[in-house]
Amino acid sequence: MVRTLEQALAQIPQLPPADQEAIDRKLLSHVEKLNALRSEIDRGLHSLDAGKGVTLHLEEFLREKNSRHGGA
Repeated sequence: MVRTLEQALAQIPQLPPADQEAIDRKLLSHVEKLNALRSEIDRGLHSLDAGKGVTLHLEEFLREKNSRHGGA
């Protein structure tokens, strides 16, 4: 484990239980999101390796995404 994380985890038991619970929930949520992102990246890489990728026209893609979300 990274030293900074070890130091932070060592200090958590000194906090009030409500703060500990909030930190635990946030950390768990963050780790779950990272794991989901890694899984999505792996699926995308496998798809590309299988030749299923398509050319992305970045300007067109951004224009479309921005128009859906009220962007510029």
